[in-house]
Amino acid sequence: MSDLNEIKIVPEGRQTIWNKAFIDIFVINIILNMGQYMMNTLIPKFAEHLGATAAIVGMVSGMFAVTALSVRPIVGPATGYFRKNLLLAVAVGNIALGYICYGFSGSIPMIIVGRLLQGIGMGFLAPVLLALASDALPCGRMASGIGIYSLGQAIAAAVGPTIGLELTGVIGYNKTFFIGAVIMGVVLVLALRLESEKPVRTEKFKISIKNMVAIEVIVPTIIMFFLGGTYSCINSFIVIYGGVCGVKQIGLFFTAYAVCLLFSRPISGRIADRYGMDKAIIPGILVYALSFIIISFARSLPMFIFAGAVSAFGYGVCQPSIQAVCMKLVPKERRGVAGNTNYIGVDSGFLLTPMLAGYIVTFVQNQSNNEVLGFAFMYRVMTIPILIALVIFWIKRKEMTVKDDDALRTFKYETTRE
Repeated sequence: MSDLNEIKIVPEGRQTIWNKAFIDIFVINIILNMGQYMMNTLIPKFAEHLGATAAIVGMVSGMFAVTALSVRPIVGPATGYFRKNLLLAVAVGNIALGYICYGFSGSIPMIIVGRLLQGIGMGFLAPVLLALASDALPCGRMASGIGIYSLGQAIAAAVGPTIGLELTGVIGYNKTFFIGAVIMGVVLVLALRLESEKPVRTEKFKISIKNMVAIEVIVPTIIMFFLGGTYSCINSFIVIYGGVCGVKQIGLFFTAYAVCLLFSRPISGRIADRYGMDKAIIPGILVYALSFIIISFARSLPMFIFAGAVSAFGYGVCQPSIQAVCMKLVPKERRGVAGNTNYIGVDSGFLLTPMLAGYIVTFVQNQSNNEVLGFAFMYRVMTIPILIALVIFWIKRKEMTVKDDDALRTFKYETTRE
């Protein structure tokens, strides 16, 4: 039987994105990200509130990646050995413990403890969720489906940071972190109720390079190291930068970003599925670099809002598209490992880049005695790693991107043998 004939017997129901499994994951993703965006936006501001310098703020912001990276060796094997919904519940429980630590903290060391606990959960969370979402999607609609799945993040980003900042003004930082822990408790219950296939265990649980890292996705992982690392500089410093510029309601930056994601991600997913991933990713990286230039010149709320919108058409397009590339480059049973590999790059970027950015800010501020210039210069420097990512993608694009018809021929595991 030819490849094309095999493709024709894919069950019709598998071609829809909106099946029950995907809807459950989509809802969990919204609630989870709501708590994450409420809390993560506050960590740098809370550290500054406790007297931290820009360099320390950068260190605290990236500290969760230490433990996230340390658990990566077991994430890949675990996704192939244990039920993914149980792994999700354990991950969310660790994040809740981290938020509880924030709630009790009154010093930088206690924040770091919470950050490390959160990192353990984050190490499992993203690849497990991505694997669950991709398992619920037909291969031919992977980019569109991942784009829609990531809208949960966009919806939460539209309101989460603003709610978090408003709550701190009413009840303070510590009580706001306890609210975040309650939200994670809700997600934990939903995760336990989630339907998940029991893995077929052909051998004992073991840790090996093959189970930790998918060599097939090393190039997109390196690209995400540069893109994810620079994005973390937005999350780590934009609220502080806005405050230094005297901008009120800086949380609207995230609202503008999220609202534009609602438009950009579904459109980019359709473009990627129909015309090829490169048609979405290359313009996305260029626009993303432009957003950093705009941020560096922003001094008023309208400029920050505009920068947030532009960045949504940059990073907001690149992230799910590159994740979809990773899912398409491996067979279904190794999607958890591929997602884990991808997030090794993201976590490494989140760990190293904010620290570097914080030192750049502190150095420029000390030399110029100008707080605004320190942040502005840092954001301009961050365009360099973005352009490096563009060069890598341009060189390797033919090896990583396939059009929909080619993808269907390659991934015959989506077919039945009835």
